[in-house]
Amino acid sequence: MRHSLALFLLLTLTACSSTLPDSAKNIPVEEMYSEAKKHLDEQSYEEAIKQFEALQSRYPYGRYAQQAQLEIAYAYYKQTEPEPAIAAADRFIKQYPNNPHVDYAYYLKGLANFNADIGLFGFAFGEDPTERDPKASQDSFAAFKDLVMRFPASKYAADSRLRMQYLLNSLAKYEIHVARYYLRRGAHVAAVNRAKEIFSLYPNTPSARDALMILVQGYDALGLKQLRDDAQRVLDKNFPPPAGTEKGSSE
Repeated sequence: MRHSLALFLLLTLTACSSTLPDSAKNIPVEEMYSEAKKHLDEQSYEEAIKQFEALQSRYPYGRYAQQAQLEIAYAYYKQTEPEPAIAAADRFIKQYPNNPHVDYAYYLKGLANFNADIGLFGFAFGEDPTERDPKASQDSFAAFKDLVMRFPASKYAADSRLRMQYLLNSLAKYEIHVARYYLRRGAHVAAVNRAKEIFSLYPNTPSARDALMILVQGYDALGLKQLRDDAQRVLDKNFPPPAGTEKGSSE
């Protein structure tokens, strides 16, 4: 049994070694990294990923293996493949939480999700806003928030804060579109509830004005005159309408 186990392990190690490219079996880790980085710089992302993965298989420990993991995440991000980019960044964060570049892994997670939904819900293409999932934007915000909270002095923190504000505004706008969708279909309670969520989830965003206008319309349609008038007073106080503009329109 002992000899059989030893033979099995030997065959397993031999099989793993045989999966490496021939060029990766006999060269130093520095050269492997340099070659992979060259492909990355030349925007040959698929080849770069293969070479970085080969490096990790051949030299699974040390700073080159750690850096290769981060480069893999970046290469997937540049190839506009958010899911593997995020997965690679997550592996880096879990395996190397004390690495001096772990802040960049959080940043890459945010960027990958940010770019995945940068066309923001397809409003310009006439898509029904309720058919779009804002999860990518929510995940992007969470990654940037992690970076800012954990590494406030990071060189990526300032850009992350700007993107967080953009995402907040965008997510609030998404809620406005959903609330308007409910208004158009006569689902006034749902429209009111969706508009009210903006004040708790996304305060101080430009969508606050539209949310108040939806409240005015929704309460009016429901016959809740006092609530309608209260919402109108708040709207008039904070967002005085231009001269000649009709009050209470959410469009």
